[in-house]
Amino acid sequence: MQLHFIDMPSPVGRLKLVANSQALVAVMWENEQPKCLDSKQLLPCADHPILLATQKQLSEYFAGQRQHFDLPLTFEGTDFQQKVWQALLSIPFAETRSYRDIAAQIGNVKAVRAVGAANGKNPISIIAPCHRVIGANGQLVGFAGGLNNKHILLQLEQQVAQTSNS
Repeated sequence: MQLHFIDMPSPVGRLKLVANSQALVAVMWENEQPKCLDSKQLLPCADHPILLATQKQLSEYFAGQRQHFDLPLTFEGTDFQQKVWQALLSIPFAETRSYRDIAAQIGNVKAVRAVGAANGKNPISIIAPCHRVIGANGQLVGFAGGLNNKHILLQLEQQVAQTSNS
């Protein structure tokens, strides 16, 4: 299947947005080379409607004007990974969950490490908010975009949540 992309500047660096004809399939970090995408099938497309909608919604998110994304998503991965990624989508804006919380949510409390591995392979960063998953001790751990960017995203969400609650 043909995949199209656009590059987008953001406060956390340049993002590559990737979609097929029906859904967003990836939000990639600068210099990220995910194994789930064959770079040979990526074609630039400045007027792809899903990519333009994604870019608009991400811009609104970074501006503190959006807390939920409304985009068609397609995740490609194992059944276990799919469960983890769906669990990510349920984490409320400006809240965090531990790997253990996600493991319990998907009904496999012993799969904490596997949840961590699946979280690390999330192809749709920010929108499927893997940045909201933290270590059991509350510390920021592992993030494809780097811990500094994870901190920036969580800080942005906290500031937006505080503003909208006051």
